[in-house]
Amino acid sequence: MYGYFPVYSSYGYVAARGCPWTPSKVELNRTLRALWAQHIYWTRLAVNSIVGGLPDTQATLNRLLRNPEDFAAVLAPLYGAAKAAEFAKLLREHLTIAAELVQLLKSGNTQAAADAQKRWYANADAIAAFLAGINPFWSRQEWQKMLYEHLKLLTEEVAARIAGNYTENVATNDRIEPQAYEMADVMTEGIVRQFPSLFQS
Repeated sequence: MYGYFPVYSSYGYVAARGCPWTPSKVELNRTLRALWAQHIYWTRLAVNSIVGGLPDTQATLNRLLRNPEDFAAVLAPLYGAAKAAEFAKLLREHLTIAAELVQLLKSGNTQAAADAQKRWYANADAIAAFLAGINPFWSRQEWQKMLYEHLKLLTEEVAARIAGNYTENVATNDRIEPQAYEMADVMTEGIVRQFPSLFQS
């Protein structure tokens, strides 16, 4: 039943060796992977709906914006309601700026899109700083690098969708998924190392 946390090196991350996969740690990882998977899944659907002008756009955006609250529900027992709400606010900004950016790129408003993209990266900086501030095992530089990669891949996915290059669009999504799981795994490891007594069994 017990395993060991894998070593990831894409972002300079190396997990503590010999950290056992207890059932509680497995459950945390499953939860966080599910949340990050939902994050990219509903983002993709929202992008497709916005670009395609589909009638489900608002309903899809509403579901996407539930994701920050779902993250907050996991973080609140560990960090308190206020910190969890602060993370949810930052993640909600990440998603709303993304939706704005897609609309601007679709309409060809490059000047406004450039401003939105600047705010999007500033938000990533804020998320990275926030996470590093609440957990000593989360590196600001590491989270910044992961989030920048997330934004880069999503930008490529959006551009391909707008251009109608669906083969490239799908291929880009295939790169987004493992990157999201890696963020979930880094998040898991940091929580387990910060609160080891909660994950001993």
